[in-house]
This record gives sequence, structure tokens and C-alpha cells, in this order.
Amino acid sequence: MSTVTRDGVELYYETDGDGETVVFVGDAGYGGWQWGWQYAAVTGPFETLVTDLRGTGRSDAPPGPYSVETLVADLEAILSDAGVRKAHVVGLGLGGMVGLEAARTTSRVRSLALVGTAASGAAIDPDPLYGAPTNPDELRESLTPALSAEFRTEQPDVVEQIVEWRGMEDATPDAWAAQIAAIEDYDAGPLYEVTVPTLVVHGDDDPIWPVEAGRALADDLPRGRFESFAGARHLVTVERSRLVNDALVELLESDDD
Repeated sequence: MSTVTRDGVELYYETDGDGETVVFVGDAGYGGWQWGWQYAAVTGPFETLVTDLRGTGRSDAPPGPYSVETLVADLEAILSDAGVRKAHVVGLGLGGMVGLEAARTTSRVRSLALVGTAASGAAIDPDPLYGAPTNPDELRESLTPALSAEFRTEQPDVVEQIVEWRGMEDATPDAWAAQIAAIEDYDAGPLYEVTVPTLVVHGDDDPIWPVEAGRALADDLPRGRFESFAGARHLVTVERSRLVNDALVELLESDDD
């Protein structure tokens, strides 16, 4: 467990494993729990680095709003502190935007896996998914756009575990709002500058981050590849974890950048 301070803001991260580094950059509001389904599949042959965005978990929560560019600068500070020159970046939602912008504007990114994200926040209505729930019932209800009804019915123990983790690790309402501002204000612009190998993953029933936006993102990337998973919602990394992990490991092992 490590921290680095940038502009007076302490940022938390932790690493495990050996080899090339895979950085997991999370979605707005969500704590490190969100990567529990990918962590074990990657750690070992790769070094994993899991960050808490400013405002989330064990990182400081300065007043907002935040921007994607600020979060990219945070990521660069973490990589520098960890002694990582270049990393594979896996991002979910807001974290995908951070990875995309880092690949466009820095030399730190070896490959990208963008999950349930888009090149612009203009079409995103975040409230149903990110409404800064403050009690277990609200946390449970806010999982409706994140996990399909089928999954929630068949995996009630997993749902309750996520509710518990969220109560301990997720952002406060003010920090959540500051992170949402970063989504709403982001527009990547032309993507021809993003030349690293990129896997774009989407649940095709994601009601907040439209699957069409993910497909368009992959089409606009010079080395983009798109995979969608039927019936999955925003947390496709949970609902289709085995298939997502297989696609992720294939990307990591085939990287030729």
C-alpha cells in the first residue's frame, strides 16, 4: 500500500505481482472493490496497480469539480512514484476516459482496455447509476442499471457483498459529484492520435453508457477492437467476468507496442 502527494492531494494505490504493469482506473464513485473480478486473473504474470481516484476510498477528497485532465495528471504522478515508465491501462466508465486521455496526451500507456465508456460525456445521464447513495437500500437500488435483473436474482449473495463493499469504499456525495463533473465535461475530440492497441468492452444492455457509444469509440480508434456481451449492464466486468478476463488477458499477452 502506497501513497503519493500531488498538489497537496494524497493519492492511494497498491501493487502486487511481477512483470509489465497493468493499472486499473475506476469509475466515478466506486471503490477498489470494482476490480475484484479482474485482479486475480491478471496478478502474477503481470504487476497490478489499483488506484483510488481523488475523492474515493483512501485518496484525499479535495473540493470539486474535477476534470479528466486532472485525473490523468494524478495517474502520471502515481506511475512515477511506483517507478513505472509505461503501463497497460484498464478503465471503467470515468476511468476509461482517463485512460483514453492518458493515451492521447502522454507516453505512459502501452495498451488500453476501455470498459463501459465513451469518447464524450455529452450523452451520459449519470443520475440513475451514480446518484451518490447513502444507505444500503439506496446502494442496492443504484445497482439496477449496473447489473441485470437476471444476475441480481441469481447472485443475491454477490449483490449483498457489493452493497457492503460500497458502503465502506465508495466516494462521499460531494466527491461523487466532483467526479461526475469530469464525465460531463469530457470530449476526447479526434482519436487518430491514440495509436496503442485498444480493447473496447461493453455490456449491450448498459442503460447509462450506451453500447452504441462504445462501438463508435472502437471504430474511431486506429487500433480499436470492440466486444459486447449480451444482456450485461454497466458492470459487465462482474456479470461476464470470465469472458471479459479472457479478452483482457489476450490483449495483454498479444501487446506488441
